[in-house]
Amino acid sequence: MIERTLFSPEHTLFRDTVRRFIDREIAPWHAQWEEDGIVPRELWHKAGAAGLLCCCVPEEYGGAGADYLYDVVVFEEMARAGYTGPGFMIHTDLVATYLRSFGTEEQKRHWLPKMVAGTAIGSLGMTEPHAGSDLKNIRTRAVRDGDDYVINGQKVFISNGQLCDVLVLATKTDSSAGAKGITLFLVEGDRPGFKRGRNLEKLGMKAQDTSELFFDNVRVPATNMLGREGEGFGLMMTKLAQERLAQAIRSAAVTEAVIEWTVEYTAQREAFDQTIADFQNTQFKLAELRTESVAGRVLTDRCIELFMKGELDAIDAAMAKMFLSNLHCRTVDECLQLFGGWGYMWEYPIARAYADARVVKIAGGSIEIMKLLIGRDMFKHHKKVPAPKLRAAR
Repeated sequence: MIERTLFSPEHTLFRDTVRRFIDREIAPWHAQWEEDGIVPRELWHKAGAAGLLCCCVPEEYGGAGADYLYDVVVFEEMARAGYTGPGFMIHTDLVATYLRSFGTEEQKRHWLPKMVAGTAIGSLGMTEPHAGSDLKNIRTRAVRDGDDYVINGQKVFISNGQLCDVLVLATKTDSSAGAKGITLFLVEGDRPGFKRGRNLEKLGMKAQDTSELFFDNVRVPATNMLGREGEGFGLMMTKLAQERLAQAIRSAAVTEAVIEWTVEYTAQREAFDQTIADFQNTQFKLAELRTESVAGRVLTDRCIELFMKGELDAIDAAMAKMFLSNLHCRTVDECLQLFGGWGYMWEYPIARAYADARVVKIAGGSIEIMKLLIGRDMFKHHKKVPAPKLRAAR
């Protein structure tokens, strides 16, 4: 196995802390949270106290001022354990990042310390029933009224929607301007007119609340704007590489974990007077998956290095996201087959991993969008060559 060289001894110590937290505070209750469709707010408080949230937030805003690898450790260990309940990734990697990058000093001082402590939960409100990856065509409106904006519209598939205290909301402030008419706002969860719809029942990731949200004349002050009016689409585009990298990080960790579970299971389970691992088919399947998982890990770690240098571009992130998402889904499918009938039982982690996996080809930009971006980039420097004129036959 190729040794990873990203992490220092301090990161390794922190990884041990995260694993102990998961074993103590998440593992005993996660099955119940899957039935409930939500985790308790108390877990967020405990995670904040343990230093697992928003590790990169500077000390002046209540954070540890750590490097991005500390957040990576949290994402990897949650994924490796197979627990998708707490929406830590959305909270840390997106909402806190938007605030750090684009928020005013007042916004940062108000929200970031609370997010670090887990006393305020963040969510991202972009997707709408008719506009998934096509963000420029959202319909949620924000209309200026004196010193306020009045917001009307709806969102769907919003992670942390039932629990969120602050929402980074994408709106249209100019319906005729396309992408240039999008503006971001911070919307508090207790604003009059802000209504949480049902907690959606999903195929997988059952312990993470995912909501419909409705905005009925929600009035927010202009000071809640994130960035400037009309800049929202551009701000979102600057964070897509980071979002897709986080998806690749999670998929890489799950892929490795699922292979480990399968090796352990097939080495013990017997059929026809030998273990499942003794069959050549088992060895060949797992050899292929292990090789591809190492390739995926090398790609992901390289993208992490580039991101930390400020050099990760959207296309590299899209390739990592596409490759690891496809590998993630194929690995859980082929490994579940090696578990036989027990792999179909919810009590086995491989069954939950199978259900949880399918969304990775959709979330953070669908696989088809990734292919479109990569394909367009390949041909962007090639001008269209006119077809040769054919001379008429005599």
